Amino acid sequence: MKLTAAVAQYLDSLDRARTLSENSLRAYGKDLVALADFALANLVEDTAELDTELCRSWVWAMAEAGMAPSSLRRKVSSLKGFTAWLAHSAHTEGDVGMRVRAPGANRSLPRVLTRRQMETLLDSLIQQGAGGDPVALRDTAIVELLYATAMRVSELVGLKTQALDLEAQSVTVMGKGSKERVIPLGKPARVALERYLENAREQLLAGAPSPLVFSSTKGTPLGVRSVYEVVARLIIDFPGVGPLGPHTLRHTAATHLLDGGADLRSVQELLGHASLCTTQIYTHVSTERLTNAYQQAHPRA
Repeated sequence: MKLTAAVAQYLDSLDRARTLSENSLRAYGKDLVALADFALANLVEDTAELDTELCRSWVWAMAEAGMAPSSLRRKVSSLKGFTAWLAHSAHTEGDVGMRVRAPGANRSLPRVLTRRQMETLLDSLIQQGAGGDPVALRDTAIVELLYATAMRVSELVGLKTQALDLEAQSVTVMGKGSKERVIPLGKPARVALERYLENAREQLLAGAPSPLVFSSTKGTPLGVRSVYEVVARLIIDFPGVGPLGPHTLRHTAATHLLDGGADLRSVQELLGHASLCTTQIYTHVSTERLTNAYQQAHPRA
């Protein structure tokens, strides 16, 4: 469903429910039209493409423009009502606005894993796959690929084998707005993919033909929800991290790139963001990590 049509339908449902004043309804409409405009500028036209990352970027873009905290809170409230309705109406897979918060005392920055946590996670997966278990090999390839490329989970489940060029260590991804981009692969991701393709994929497919790289244990295409369950199960063991999904690995990859000195424009291209302002949220994560390190280590902090 087109996002603009969904906004109109949602506002109509609020009008018919008669639970809001005319002024409140007008404010909701203004907020959600602004959201739809921001989404369109980032090549998102359909409700199925709306995700938490874009919602957070919209809020942060307004905060960076100097919007008053009270106005930000109202817009986040408008957003949450709309995304809850989208989820209830099955226009999105889950409530993508549920975890969005207005910047302030409790800022809603993307949560990321530390380098040590990522190393622990990946080392654990490699050990699990050492026995040749097809599911463990698949899960290792999924996590390595998500972290190496920072691709969206929707891009991962739609990835076809012809998009992989393991010899050149690259993958071609079809992103939002049917925009294609080529992403380099590191050696660990390439090795994990090779092991999965050579030793596990055919077993999972059980003879069923499929152009897709990943499949379920029943040989059917791997769904977005299944990838969330896989990643959440693996990450939940980290103390203080909590239940997170594939987007955590995307956030983590982007943040680690910036921490390592990558320029913002290159990270934008890697993530497939149409607008640089969408990528800038990760600079806040890196800056906050630097600030925390400074406060803990500097004698005059």
